[in-house]
Amino acid sequence: MSGEPLALEIVALHAGYGRYDVVRNVNLQVGRGEAVALLGPNGAGKTTLLRSVMGLVKHRRGLIRIAGKDVTRLPARKVGSGIAGLVPEGRRLFLDQAIEDNLILGAFHLRRQPDRVRQLLEKVYGLFPVLRDARTRPASALSGGQQQMVAIGRMMMSDPEVMLLDEPSLGLAPIAIDEVMTALMALRDQGKSILLVEQRVDLALRMCDRLYVLAGGEVTLEEQASAVGQDDRALIDAYLG
Repeated sequence: MSGEPLALEIVALHAGYGRYDVVRNVNLQVGRGEAVALLGPNGAGKTTLLRSVMGLVKHRRGLIRIAGKDVTRLPARKVGSGIAGLVPEGRRLFLDQAIEDNLILGAFHLRRQPDRVRQLLEKVYGLFPVLRDARTRPASALSGGQQQMVAIGRMMMSDPEVMLLDEPSLGLAPIAIDEVMTALMALRDQGKSILLVEQRVDLALRMCDRLYVLAGGEVTLEEQASAVGQDDRALIDAYLG
């Protein structure tokens, strides 16, 4: 990385709701062009961590930097305007709106740059040709896998420094999971920086360079994906229940 700032750097982060810290003293890094998995059981704090990066959850202590910029206190609307992009669990599309309208919403902060919006839209359609063919159809007409493509495409439209995905395989048929993971690996190969929350260890190991395990709001394991052996996998499986 030769001195280039990390895509994402989280230092000693404490964050949560009300008076309760859901994540505690979390340290995590995503390098430029690196795909990193965040694994852990339900309730471990994975979604809270992603929402903290996006400015949607209160930070009590710690630091979040994206591409070298301190975003710890930035409002969510600024973080989501080209700094970080989130594909939330459940996709949260406007199902009665056309596919292309859903995509363009991701580029709202670029609304005065129509050429840039069109360029980003072409990148999305290049990755997901099926969306180009169906761009005028309502999102409700799509399969679950295709809706996940729209959610990923909407995130791409914000042109973020780091891409955050919360369980993109959840509830999808096996063939749809393969399509979505192939697309995410293509983004990684294009040099995009990705933090992936995933329950399925096999998928995480398939596409990610490194992994963290979060349990009870704390990081309990950090490892290179290529170095994970049978013993490590058993340990991860134990955390995942």
